[in-house]
Amino acid sequence: MKNKIFTIKVLFLIITTIGIISCTDDDDNGNIIDNTPSNTILDLIIADANYSSFLAALNQTGVNSTIAGSGDFTVFAPTNTAFDAFLNGTAIEDVDNTVLTQLVLNHIINTELFAADLTTGYQKTIATEASSNAAIDMYIDTTNGVVINNQSTVIGADIDADNGVLHEVDMVINTPTINTFVNIDPSLTSLVAALTDEGNTVFTDLLSDTTLDLTLFAPTNEAFTTFLDGAMLSDIDNDVLGQVLSNHVIPGAVAISSTLSNSYINTAAVFNGDMNAPITMYINTDNGVQLNGGSSVTQADIVTSNGVIHIVDTVVPLPDVTTFVFADPNFSILLEAITADPNEDYITALQTPIGDGATPFTGFAPTNDAFANLFTDLNVTGISEIPLMDLATIVELHNIINMNIRAEELTAMDGMSFTTFSGLDITIDATTPAIIGPDGESSLLLMTDLQTTNGVVHSLDRVIRN
Repeated sequence: MKNKIFTIKVLFLIITTIGIISCTDDDDNGNIIDNTPSNTILDLIIADANYSSFLAALNQTGVNSTIAGSGDFTVFAPTNTAFDAFLNGTAIEDVDNTVLTQLVLNHIINTELFAADLTTGYQKTIATEASSNAAIDMYIDTTNGVVINNQSTVIGADIDADNGVLHEVDMVINTPTINTFVNIDPSLTSLVAALTDEGNTVFTDLLSDTTLDLTLFAPTNEAFTTFLDGAMLSDIDNDVLGQVLSNHVIPGAVAISSTLSNSYINTAAVFNGDMNAPITMYINTDNGVQLNGGSSVTQADIVTSNGVIHIVDTVVPLPDVTTFVFADPNFSILLEAITADPNEDYITALQTPIGDGATPFTGFAPTNDAFANLFTDLNVTGISEIPLMDLATIVELHNIINMNIRAEELTAMDGMSFTTFSGLDITIDATTPAIIGPDGESSLLLMTDLQTTNGVVHSLDRVIRN
């Protein structure tokens, strides 16, 4: 009997002990904890001495914690030889930490991509452009192996980890500039030819400048073919080509597509050589992104360290004073007024190139709301009810000839009168600021300095009347 009791006690003790041991392998929810060693991408890098320089960079910047954590990452890991070539004798501790952080992040994609998943095109890294905080792209070319940004080649692929995959590369992948992608994207070779025509380096220097914030609207090869219309680049006057190309560059802004709206923005092109009179571009986002009413963005937000590229389907036309009237829906009634009389070709007259005829023009453009107020005052419902002779006077009152009067010049012109197309005078009120018509009433200036190649446009809240 004593032996039986002793046996039961021993069995109970064994069972209790097993239970206690089992509980130590459970979490508070009763789930079994896996105590096996992790196999993260960071673990792979730590385990391979050939990545020790990259590991030092990861540790110095704190990016090591990113690839040690949960997720699905793709990491392009430079070898020690690659990092030594990049450092060129500089100690890694002496590299600016902000620069080094973005460099390291530029080797990481926030998606697991094995070699078979990689295709030619752009991929977002987890590096970011400073002013917009948008993810910087890398360009992957799989035509012959896997080449990144036309610089770094994958030499060891598909090293699997629990939180993604590692590919070994033979060079450090520099954070790209706009010029980087322009030169390696095969759809932009005609743009490169134009940018570097006759050995020109102005644009390549500009688009490589990492101290600037830039937006480039990049026409495709097909767009340039249409623009040239059978001509050669050498057939185009250098100054004209320079203006056309400058009209695709927005200095001082990283215009990510999500921040765009129906608005005006200044380009790097200038009016008649005047650096203080930048040419304006009209952006419309009602249906995609359209520029000056004639060019559409087909691929947006290719982000670099110094800005963003949007690929467009046509060369963006240089504007004249009619461009914005056609492109901006806020001027649709003004356009109707300008084109109402089939015997008056105001459009052709206002499209006269600079240096010819009565150019430059200073145009005052009443908005649709301004015309709606005119209709109320005249007790009509639309343009068609206004006699053509009266309409001609109204249209012609809104244009001063032979002058490009910008907003900053108005102060010195307070109280001065100018003759318009109509032969009637209008007066500048620089204090308000406004335009005083022959009827003595003021039309307030709304948007100013919509600069074009043959003049400048200012919008008004009221139609000028005689």
